[in-house]
This record gives sequence, structure tokens and C-alpha cells, in this order.
Amino acid sequence: MKQLLTTLLVLIFFSGCQRPATKQAVPESISYLSREDWKAQPAVLPMRAHTIEWLTIHHTATRQLPGKSLADKMQSLQKFSQEEGLLASGKTKPAWADVPYHYYVDCNGAVAEGREAGFAGDSNTAYDPAGHLLIVVEGNFEEEALTQAQLKTLHKLIPAMAKKYGIPADKLGAHEDYAETLCPGKNLYALLPSFQKLISNPK
Repeated sequence: MKQLLTTLLVLIFFSGCQRPATKQAVPESISYLSREDWKAQPAVLPMRAHTIEWLTIHHTATRQLPGKSLADKMQSLQKFSQEEGLLASGKTKPAWADVPYHYYVDCNGAVAEGREAGFAGDSNTAYDPAGHLLIVVEGNFEEEALTQAQLKTLHKLIPAMAKKYGIPADKLGAHEDYAETLCPGKNLYALLPSFQKLISNPK
């Protein structure tokens, strides 16, 4: 009996970690790649189911690469994420289950699905991303400016996600609001009030 109960608990845990993604809320006018489109590999570790309460913006902290396909960028990000590695700071990053972010906005304005939204993301800083829908924008916005294509996409994507998950304007924030980090860079962080207005007053 005890063995049967243990087996059932294990099955429930792993079936919860592998449930299908909920319907995406990316507006049809945005170029979009699903996990299937960019040939994502399965998660390599169990993931935590969570309930989304906040929308949190990150940047990749790497230079924009307009000549590289979004599929290639996502495959590279997933490979980096799922392996133990060394960060630019010299700190060791553990292997994560999957891409740490839920959506990736590339410099051409296209969006890719990262980790399924029903599962909490990961961070190499000291905050718990459970409850946060994570959008990462390609670029180092301490040094670079967002492209017009990225701005156009974010103006549509952010209010759409806020509407889908019932996220109010005051729960839109950035990585640096929760951890000691420069992410998402000063040039992107400065835009947060305008994004909050879009949530409060959707067109």
C-alpha cells in the first residue's frame, strides 16, 4: 500500500510538471514562434507550477544580433540554460530546467515562446521568480537603445499579457525592482511608466 501511494504521488508530481501550455495571448499582428516552431527541447529538470501575479521585464544583457534568426537565438539560449556554466561575473550558473523566461522579444520585434507560462522561471540573482510572467528583451540596455520594432511589439505585447493574466499596472516591474542588478538596463527601465499607462488605459 505504501509503495502504491508513493508511485501515485510521483506520477501526480511529474504529470503536473509536464502539463500542456495554456493558450497564448500574443497578438496576431506580432511575428511569433512557439516552442514547436523553434524546435525546443524538453525540460531537463522538474519545474514549479505557479500562479501569475506580476509581469516582470528583463534584458538579455548581450548585444543585439539582427542577422541571427530567432530560432537560432532560442536554441542557443536553451542550450546555455540547461547546462551548468560560467556567467560574465565569474559566478557559476547551475543547470536550469529550461529557458528561464516565458517570452523573448528579439531586436526585429518578433516574439518567441520560452518556458511555458504555467511554470516559474529561473534567475541568477536572489529573488524568487514564482508568480512572475517574465518577458526578456534582446539587447544590453545599459548601452543600447530599443529598436523601433521592439517598441512597437512591447506596446502590444505588454497590455495583452496584462489583460490575459489580470495583472494591474502597479504589478508591472523590472528585474532590478526585485534584486540587486542593472537588468533590464537604464534605457529600458525608463520606459516602464509608459508601459504601465498602456495597461491602465488600453487602446
